[in-house]
Amino acid sequence: MAPKYKSYEFWKHVLQSPKYIVAPMVDQSELPWRLLSRRYGAQLCYTPMIHAGLFVKDAFYRRESFQTCEEDRPLIVQFCANDPEIFLQAAKLVEPYCDGVDLNLGCPQIIARRGCYGAFLQDKWELIASMVSLLNEKLSIPITCKIRVFDDLDKTLEYAKMLEKAGCQLLTVHGRTREQKGPKTGLANWDVIKAVKETVSIPVFANGNMRYLQDVEKCMECTGVDGVMTAEGNLSNPALYSGEHPPVWDVTDEYLALVDKHPCLLSYIRGHLFRMWRIILDRNHDMRDILGTAKSIEVMKEVCRTLKERVQRDIEENGEPDSSVIPYWRCQPYIRSNTSVKQTLDQVKEEERSKEVAKLREMRKAMKKQKVKARRERTWDICVKCEVNPKGLKCLFDLCRTCCRIKVIEGATDCRGHRKRLKGHDATTLKEAINDLPEKTDFETGRALQTEMMS
Repeated sequence: MAPKYKSYEFWKHVLQSPKYIVAPMVDQSELPWRLLSRRYGAQLCYTPMIHAGLFVKDAFYRRESFQTCEEDRPLIVQFCANDPEIFLQAAKLVEPYCDGVDLNLGCPQIIARRGCYGAFLQDKWELIASMVSLLNEKLSIPITCKIRVFDDLDKTLEYAKMLEKAGCQLLTVHGRTREQKGPKTGLANWDVIKAVKETVSIPVFANGNMRYLQDVEKCMECTGVDGVMTAEGNLSNPALYSGEHPPVWDVTDEYLALVDKHPCLLSYIRGHLFRMWRIILDRNHDMRDILGTAKSIEVMKEVCRTLKERVQRDIEENGEPDSSVIPYWRCQPYIRSNTSVKQTLDQVKEEERSKEVAKLREMRKAMKKQKVKARRERTWDICVKCEVNPKGLKCLFDLCRTCCRIKVIEGATDCRGHRKRLKGHDATTLKEAINDLPEKTDFETGRALQTEMMS
């Protein structure tokens, strides 16, 4: 049995001192893509994020979410989990086929919030520590973690130290907070990553802001980390770590050949093709529609062949652009324009405003329901005269509205509680009508008298 290496021994002897790492990406870092990335300089790959609970219970999910082969090493399998025992069971299933197991503490998406995992576990330190320590004790391979940072630097450093103490042997730090996602992504904070690296004694990988190979080298120089991980940059250009920008069709052909050898879901393939052909598809909307609805890999291959022919025809007619600009048919990072970012942020603000309005409406509805409930449950004092209707809360005579009106007329006085005044009525005529009533006026009679007096 091979020894269980820890910390830098694990990074050096098992992972082979990797500097260029492909991030765990949901439905996007599957086996064919990992093998393609390794051809272009990636030294360590992570699997897509796998749901530990489903992985343990569902054989079909287990088969579709985890595939590997001899060439796919070194490899770290990432799980999202919020139960120590289930996490351990899932890790035991992949233990013979990988070099480490990673706990996802960085996913900021809505599905992670609903399932209470990923970055939405970062406030539950006791639970996180229990999961990390259990796997560190029970597994024959190391446990690693991938986190996002807090707004508070001191809290981030305490978080990192807690994970190290619990048994984490390698830490990946995404330099963005849980709230920085989608149009709010912004730049990753390398200063925080540097502070974490200086605080812990285990290997640290940096994640965030990696679009070109120059960014990777600059990040390692600025932060002092042991390796750099990229996700979006790798999806747009799987050759990022080689410093190359190959023609899209060359990389596509390689990827599809790997898919033929290691089949995977069409949704994975479609996602990669959309990413790599993004700029070209913007100029060929008919092919975009076909690719979006393709039901077989053969149709997808035909779309790629057609796009390649169109681009090559364009190159023959117009030639290649200035060498200082990366041609649109070569793999390159996706850079959001200022205009699109502004428009997206405006949409986000409008959505947030709508959510606030909806929240206020819900609050008002809840308050109204509470009032109705309180009114129904309330006990009322009865009118001292008719002994039928509830008396007015502010009535000077402890009477209901009808009896109070009669009292006002009989006594030629006013009731401020019921806002009853004698003015405007013929007191003599009304008193005569009242004298004809029985001693206790029932509700219907009182209501009839009130109508007569109002007319």
